[in-house]
Amino acid sequence: MKARLDQIDWKILRELQADGRITNVELARRVGISAPPCLRRVRALEDAGIIRRYRTLLDEKSLGYDVTAFAFVSLSSQAEADLIAFEERIGEWPIVRECYMLSGETDFLLKCVAKDLRGFQDFIIELTGAANVKSVKTTLTIRQSKHEPSVPLE
Repeated sequence: MKARLDQIDWKILRELQADGRITNVELARRVGISAPPCLRRVRALEDAGIIRRYRTLLDEKSLGYDVTAFAFVSLSSQAEADLIAFEERIGEWPIVRECYMLSGETDFLLKCVAKDLRGFQDFIIELTGAANVKSVKTTLTIRQSKHEPSVPLE
């Protein structure tokens, strides 16, 4: 069910997506309301699950994570229990930063971030040997042309 948001809610969401560290007082000023109702609105958006959490985006290259790659995983069985078991296993691998279940030939797309090629290769060897994994295809990224981890609010 889609949430019913008014203009102020949309403004709050735009501002918070742009800067999650903004103070409530500054947020209220930017959206044109006083601080107490602004805070109530933010808490209501959080309670409704529209705002899921706050986080800091780090630059992986600056921290020594030089390899970003994608793995396309096909499973032998797509029974619900097998899909759930694979997703639980994915949760145990810190190298996997994002995981998407897909329709079509490939069952899962994994975004992986590793310190070096050897670390990624070691992970792929482990992934290929995991239960129910039929095949793994990989691709290394050359460069990132766009990174916009926010929702395209209109």
